Amino acid sequence: MVDFQEIEEVYKKLEGRLTRDEFKSKVDEKVTMMNGLCDSKTAAMLVASEMGLNEAVKIKDLTADKGAVALIAKVTAVGDIREFSRDNDTTGRVVNLTLADDTGSIRAALWDEACDLVKIGDIKAGQSLKVKGYVKQGQRGLEVSVGKGGNIEHVDKDVPVNIKPQKIGEIKPGMNDLHIVSKVLDIGKMRTFSRKDGTTGKVTNITIGDDTGKMRLTLWDAKADAPGFKVGDAVEITNAYARENTFSNQTELQLGSGGGIAKSGAAVEYSETLTPIADIGINSAYSVSGHVSGLDEILEFERPDGTKSKVSNIYVSDETGRIKVALWGEHADLVNELDIGSEIRIIDAYAKSGRDVEVELSAGSRTSIHILRK
Repeated sequence: MVDFQEIEEVYKKLEGRLTRDEFKSKVDEKVTMMNGLCDSKTAAMLVASEMGLNEAVKIKDLTADKGAVALIAKVTAVGDIREFSRDNDTTGRVVNLTLADDTGSIRAALWDEACDLVKIGDIKAGQSLKVKGYVKQGQRGLEVSVGKGGNIEHVDKDVPVNIKPQKIGEIKPGMNDLHIVSKVLDIGKMRTFSRKDGTTGKVTNITIGDDTGKMRLTLWDAKADAPGFKVGDAVEITNAYARENTFSNQTELQLGSGGGIAKSGAAVEYSETLTPIADIGINSAYSVSGHVSGLDEILEFERPDGTKSKVSNIYVSDETGRIKVALWGEHADLVNELDIGSEIRIIDAYAKSGRDVEVELSAGSRTSIHILRK
């Protein structure tokens, strides 16, 4: 049960509109419904917000101590509805939106009944809304939490937004709420995996680029299935976060249920950086272009876990030198399409020391290979 002293300050703002016991009862109900995801004071601020306590504020003016707030903003991204189990055996739901105005952007979490507005299509990216909720410090910065569907109203005006996209070359590990406009350079195959709780997840890796560089982006679950764009399309990405891949030591982007990705009409320039073969070092990824100067046969092998795979080796030459390239998995079949003299471009192959201490390239799942001329 809620200690009234913890919520008295919030109640004073509503005094006269309901009794102390009525307010405490509403707060108790809210704490139970949120299943421990908020404390009693936060629940009290949410109740106050649902009663229409506050006037609209700008996103730049939101702070963690604001409590119950109202803001008028445009929806720039809609996440996926997720379900969770409460301790009382009921099922809760939550969906994340990204809201923006001319001063900034913020994530909004819609709980339970409010999710229905997304499910039936009443809330979509591009719409202007008046949203009432409480502001708090989340894991990735400030966010607004919204209860019942009555706390969201459509606004009959276009809300101007001022969101400056980040350039890929500016992104560092640990950055959150990233907004990026880029070009799709490569789309990997969607893969499924099993989680510890027995459920099945989906993941797709794509590569995006702009005039400052390129980066790998991982799409999870609903985002991974039928992404709706193709190589060469410009896309707008919202609410992505960056982390370092400990295997490759490269910064990568992640896009989960709270993020969004959609085709964009923006003009995005990207130019692949090709490294002369003579300049390739070890323990880094490189892109090279040249002609095939050697071909080996496909070799099949068995991994320690009992699964089977295959590998073939080719040699690629340019005006600066010659290098061995190991083609793993499905890449190995390319030897059947190539001849001596074929022109080829290999994107993001990993360089390592070979058996004779010479540098060689390894083309695996992160590598894309284009035959320019057979």
